[in-house]
Amino acid sequence: MKIAILDYDVGNLRSVSKALEYVGARTVITKNPDEASAADALILPGVGAFRDACESFRQSGLEPALRCAVGAGKPVLGICLGMQLLMKDSTEHGLHEGLCLFPASITRFTENSAVDWSALKIPHMGWNSIKLNPKCPLFNGLPDVPFVYFVHSFCVKGAHEWSAATCEYGEEFTAAVWRGNLFGTQFHPEKSGEVGLQILRNFIAISEGRLC
Repeated sequence: MKIAILDYDVGNLRSVSKALEYVGARTVITKNPDEASAADALILPGVGAFRDACESFRQSGLEPALRCAVGAGKPVLGICLGMQLLMKDSTEHGLHEGLCLFPASITRFTENSAVDWSALKIPHMGWNSIKLNPKCPLFNGLPDVPFVYFVHSFCVKGAHEWSAATCEYGEEFTAAVWRGNLFGTQFHPEKSGEVGLQILRNFIAISEGRLC
């Protein structure tokens, strides 16, 4: 079983790969669509601005491989900006279309004028607790109130039917998404200590068919 980490020149590729290998996964960091298509599961990492990342991903030629993997039922995990790319669009530096795999928009925290943002730092950076959907297999074996590591200024607001976890930072936002074989985390599992490692163990187990 091999997990492909998609390399489109955006993301913490090595840290994700090392964390996965630490918990027993075989990984490949790849720019090659054929190599990505041959993998048993895919991870879409990402850091930086939505528009640039989306353009880079589309130009990489990896988008068809990701869409085929989703359609074929292979587990796919988007991390941080990688999760945001799975959404319909983002208002970061204008309105930009995403991959439209979830019907949601990415907006900046401070767009909600009802919240006193002067008391909160943007970006939302550091450890915060999340409220889990216990049915999501990605969170199997986690404590009731796990803490994970975030670094972001934009997010999906509120809970939705496909929300796998929520978090509070001035307002409620979606910390993770889940629909069938498609997962996303706004936080960084590879930076979230033992909780993050357990999430990656669960993703491996899902990829091997041991957890569903």
